Amino acid sequence: MAEGWRLSVTERGKPVENQPGSLRGRLIRRLALLLALILLVSSLSAYWSARHAADTAYDRTLLASARAIADGLYTTAERLNANVPYVALDTFAYDSAGRIYYQVLDVQGVLVSGYEDLPPPPPSTKRTEDYPALARFYDAAYRNQGVRVVSLLQPVSEPGVNGVAEIRVAETQGARERMARELLLGTLLRMGVLSLSALLLVWLAVSAALRPLEALRRSVATRTSDDLQPLSDVGMPRELRPLIDALNQFNDRLRNLFERQSQFIADASHELRTPLAALKARVELGLRAQEPAVWRSTLEEAAQNTDKLTHLANQLLSLARIESGARAIAEGGAQRLDLSQLARELGMALAPLAHARGISLALEAEQPVWVNGEPTLLNELLCNLLDNAMAHTAVGGNVILRVLPTGVLEVEDDGPGIPPEEHERVFARFYRRSNKGSGAGLGLAIVGEICRAHQAEISLHQAQPHGLLVRVEFANTET
Repeated sequence: MAEGWRLSVTERGKPVENQPGSLRGRLIRRLALLLALILLVSSLSAYWSARHAADTAYDRTLLASARAIADGLYTTAERLNANVPYVALDTFAYDSAGRIYYQVLDVQGVLVSGYEDLPPPPPSTKRTEDYPALARFYDAAYRNQGVRVVSLLQPVSEPGVNGVAEIRVAETQGARERMARELLLGTLLRMGVLSLSALLLVWLAVSAALRPLEALRRSVATRTSDDLQPLSDVGMPRELRPLIDALNQFNDRLRNLFERQSQFIADASHELRTPLAALKARVELGLRAQEPAVWRSTLEEAAQNTDKLTHLANQLLSLARIESGARAIAEGGAQRLDLSQLARELGMALAPLAHARGISLALEAEQPVWVNGEPTLLNELLCNLLDNAMAHTAVGGNVILRVLPTGVLEVEDDGPGIPPEEHERVFARFYRRSNKGSGAGLGLAIVGEICRAHQAEISLHQAQPHGLLVRVEFANTET
């Protein structure tokens, strides 16, 4: 199921697809997800930044405390002593976040003052380059809790004592964590407020931007079913103008389709009304007669007129089928067909009719020619071209059906032909050449519609020495 679509259950229990959710809501949800990801990444970054800031601040305090203790070192009787000043002890006092520990070792590493079991620095601990001192910072565990320790090396050069003493100051992590947490919460609070404000502003901006679209929707919704006038793009944003142009083009196609249908219905009703009225009048006239010969003549004429009406109705149905076939082709329903095979099958089917009329029907198709099309429509096209050619060919004449490897279909006859000035008009529906012939004027109109549905080019040419050559050129063919 595509993203943004949901399933609901109708009264009969069958699932149906609902319309997709609001564009505004979808945009806000995706923006909220993006902001949440940004907030998560920023939270991690802010935590490490806050922890680094806390470590920097408290490391400086630890080093200051160690220096204060180092300033209180003195010797008596060749022995190092430590006088821890009050300012250093004040830093080590208990607080609400943790505790401070210290240790002073003489030049031989013997405890002078403080806690005995403070952990020493690991051998790989490097001297800090952030401060001008012989100090090393490291993390350790002391009394089942994590501590941060500074180890300060203090040179001692006194009578009887010469070497380097070590002062260690350790602090539990509580104060650092509290400071990092406060910095993190402050950052998250500000970012959360900014994110909510951004979502609100985006909501308002999108709502304002969608107002023209809502106005367009109301304009379309309030129209009557027969109002196909172009939509106005005055005052519409540039992004909506392609949509309005597409809607106007669709309305134009609908209007042309309705006009063609209306004209077709009017022409069809006229074409059917006249022969039906004539048929009814002839039957009524025959019914008033008393001679059987008149009755038989009336029935024969009625049968002939009925055949003409049946042919006309079949052609009208063919025009109706073309519309659905054209839609099927446009929607990707075309099939790969061998035009030579279609021509061969239809030629064999019409050969008896041509023989009965005294016409020679020839087929010239040397190899398969594959085209994309709808088989019923293509068969209708061939049938109408051959029927039109045989209808205008005298007894003893010739009709040739060719399928060229280049995807060109030709039907040639040696009848009277069509004057060049009428080549375009003969494809109009119900057009008859100077009212000659008994046809309804739909044969070539059907052929033109089928060619249009297949995006094929049809043209009329003068045959040699006389007659008509109809050429249909298909695109995207293969041999």
